[in-house]
This record gives sequence, C-alpha cells and structure tokens, in this order.
Amino acid sequence: MILTKLFGFLNPLSINGFKTKTLVKLLSFVLVLFFSVYSQAETLETFDNEPPIIQDLLERASQKIAQNDDDATWQAANLYCEAARYGSSDAVYRLGMLYAFGHGVPQNRDYAANLFGIAALHGHFEAQKMLETIAIETQSTPACIVDEIKPERAPPKLNIVLVENSAPAIDAYVNSLPKNKRWVVGLVTDIADWHQIDPKLVLSIITAESNFQVNAKSNADAHGLMQLIPATAERFNVKNIYNASQNIKGGVKYLRWLLSYFRGDVALSIAAYNAGEGAVDKYHGVPPYKETKAYVKKVMELYQNSRHTFDASLAQASPALKPMTKKEVNKPVLNKKVVSKRRKK
Repeated sequence: MILTKLFGFLNPLSINGFKTKTLVKLLSFVLVLFFSVYSQAETLETFDNEPPIIQDLLERASQKIAQNDDDATWQAANLYCEAARYGSSDAVYRLGMLYAFGHGVPQNRDYAANLFGIAALHGHFEAQKMLETIAIETQSTPACIVDEIKPERAPPKLNIVLVENSAPAIDAYVNSLPKNKRWVVGLVTDIADWHQIDPKLVLSIITAESNFQVNAKSNADAHGLMQLIPATAERFNVKNIYNASQNIKGGVKYLRWLLSYFRGDVALSIAAYNAGEGAVDKYHGVPPYKETKAYVKKVMELYQNSRHTFDASLAQASPALKPMTKKEVNKPVLNKKVVSKRRKK
C-alpha cells in the first residue's frame, strides 16, 4: 500500500478529507534519538513492530545514518522516502528530521514542518512533540514521498579557514577543541539555528559554563553543558539534565527567552543567565557580583557582539531597560555573594 492510499492524500496536505492550513510548528527541541544517531551512533536501531518490507528499509537507513557521512545520509533519505511511500509514518518523521537540519538533503523547514504534521496526524508520538504553536502555512512536501524519485542532495559543505582577527574569539577557541569535544559544536549549531539563536553565542556560554564537559556539575547545583539548575530544567521541560541535546535545548530556550526579555541586549541576557533575570531587574544592569561580572566579561570577550536579534512576542520587556527612578538610583547596593547562582524568574 503506497503512502498516497494510506495517508489519503494526493494533495500532500489533504488528509482524510481534511485540508490542513497546517499548524506546523517551529522545532521546540531536538530529540535524544536524532542527536544520539548523529553525534554518537553507537548502536543500531531495530524496527520489529514494522511490516517486513518497511522494517528492512528503516534498518538499512539506520545503518547508513550510523556512518555519519553525507552521501550515506542522502542514501538513508532515499530509503525513508521509499518507506514513506509504503505508508510508514516513522519514515515520514525521520525524513522530516533530515530536512529540518540539512543532513543529506537540503535544509528545508517547510518540508520538515509539513512532514512532522503528517506523521503527527497519524499518531507518531515524537512528531507530535516536535510541533509548537507557531503556524506556518505550507503545502510543501518532498516529491519523493509520493512519487518514485530520489530526493535532492544537500549542497557540499564549505571548508572555512579562519583568518586572524576576522571572527569572534569563540571561533578560534572552538577550532582548538580536542576531537572528543568537537561533536558538541554540530549539536549546538543545529539546535541554535532552529531556535534562531546565534550558535557562536551558545558556544561562548558553554565555554564559560562547562568548557564542553557533558557531566559538569557546580557547587550551585548547576548541571551539564549549559549548567542548568533543576528549576530551569523543569521550566524548559528537560527530563535528563545530563543528556547533551536536552541540556542544550533547555539552555537555548532559556537564552532565547532572555534575549526577548532584555530586547536583544547580550550583556544583560548573559548576566541573567548567570545570576537570574530578577537580579538584573533589581540592579537595572549587570549585578555587582564578582562572579557575574567576571562571567559576563568572559562571554563577551568570546562572542564580541553586544546585540542579538530577538522575538518580542516571547516576553514583556524587562523593567531594567527603563530609566531608573531617583529612589532606585540612591538605593544602596549590598555587597554580598550570589547565594543561588542561576536562573530564577
């Protein structure tokens, strides 16, 4: 049974007579499954619950993905297309993941979003979790899920050679990382790009927070690459605080909210990431804590940009952005240490 019969669509967005204007949603997080495949790929998946022909296609695709090679990943995309034509919602979801991040096929968020929507409408749990509440009207799906054609290939990756003083200091630092830490960079890039955050800013924060140590833990009960405290992990739905993809996802979502709250002011957002937005609001700027001031200095020296784009719809502007009243200006500053290091709303 081909996909057009099982899913009931010749128009890719007409499913069982329902014409979607697709509430297709921006990716809120990157699942453990996807990034374990792309960053570590230590074990191959099995698909025992699938019909034999689909099981064979998905297992062969998993083997290709594990090779961590662009051509092999494109071959996996072709296998997912074939499995999708046989009616596999899992193949549709996995193909969406490839299009979401441009692995093996060109990055195409309209394709990814619509593929997630199709898989979700057919009960695919992971695809359902990929969807948020930002509507994207699209009728775009890759032709290979309907017709027996091969998907397009991703464009070749550019080899970028740094020229001295041509880029933020974080670039040079990342280039100096040992091989056992470099996989984090690709993970950060995918998650940050999807959430429209500059990966260089996230990498600068990770450098200051954990120096790329996945299992880092501080005396302030902050954990993982982006040093999340349990309250922040809960706030951003991080279930396994030491899982790299979940930790980065939580940190990036919090950073995205802070950039909205502080209207793109990088220094204030970084200060709040360290000391909490309440402390920044209280002092109408970087709090006078020795640790926080040193932290902001380090991250800013790495990132070397004072402004960042932001989504104003995520949060009301911080009162720290308003001029201080005379009473606030004259209020004495207490010289005390930060008791709870981070992220309290």
